[in-house]
Amino acid sequence: MAGAFGFKGCQKIRGPQIRNLLEAKDFFLFDCDGVIWHGEKEITGAAKVVNSLIRNGKHVVFVTNNCTRPRENYMHKFSRLGFHEVMLEQIFSSSYCSALYLRDVVKVRGQVFVIGCEGLRRELLEAGIPCVEEADEPEATIYNCDLAPDVKAVLVGHDDKLTFLKLAKASCYLRDPECLFLATDNDPWHPLSGGRILPGSGSLTAAIEVASGRKATVIGKPSRFMFECISSQFSGVDPAQCLMVGDRLETDMLFGSNCGLDTMLTLTGVSQMEDAHEYSKSDLSTNHSLVPDYVVDTIADFLPAFEDVEEKKEEEEKKEEEESN
Repeated sequence: MAGAFGFKGCQKIRGPQIRNLLEAKDFFLFDCDGVIWHGEKEITGAAKVVNSLIRNGKHVVFVTNNCTRPRENYMHKFSRLGFHEVMLEQIFSSSYCSALYLRDVVKVRGQVFVIGCEGLRRELLEAGIPCVEEADEPEATIYNCDLAPDVKAVLVGHDDKLTFLKLAKASCYLRDPECLFLATDNDPWHPLSGGRILPGSGSLTAAIEVASGRKATVIGKPSRFMFECISSQFSGVDPAQCLMVGDRLETDMLFGSNCGLDTMLTLTGVSQMEDAHEYSKSDLSTNHSLVPDYVVDTIADFLPAFEDVEEKKEEEEKKEEEESN
């Protein structure tokens, strides 16, 4: 439906254009970091936007590649930052979707060797997927450590306690061609304050790909599987009625494009307008999938549209009341 809008095509939209888009869409998919919050601080107006969408009957889901915390912890954060309308079933993290993939798609029979934080392991265990216990002595090396006999999958996510021994073990397990090689996401890095960056899951995955000579199956964005998870848990999801809102062209916009969704870039995170224009001018057609359909400075730009909708409702109610009298 949005394809009929004359303003579609990597340009900023505002006012009536945003209102028309909100009216046209039923499902709104939001990335979290850089879109609705920065760390422990809500992006101004984000909670009001999300709560208003839900109260106006729109379906809202959150799709994040952050695999460091289980969904219950996300619920606490949403509540803490003022997103009081959000429910657990609206949260789709790469750790949760990885658990669903292992349990429901490949139906793994055996243990999973995890490179990742405790939050990732908790999601797997809650799904009934056994993980290899880390019980090595401090002086253990790949020459003398124990290797679990029944590892059927290696899953790589963000791991702030990464060791060379973990990398070596993963590479050993993957010598078995029957052992699955999965990654929660392929994000290369994440921005920190002061211009510093944090290496992402993609950088860890790349190291193991080189060592093992194998390519990982990516579960999170920009893979389609996360959208398949949403479609399986919400009936009647029509890609044409969905809008993907994110801050990273190579992840969020590509995810939306891969899934047939309209995309919106918000300029409160990683990617900026100049980056989008560079991709749009690229001679590589594949780069055009990274270009957003719409751009806003912040999702707080949605707020005037809700005010217009409320005014319209009041006018219609007043008109109905006058006609009934």
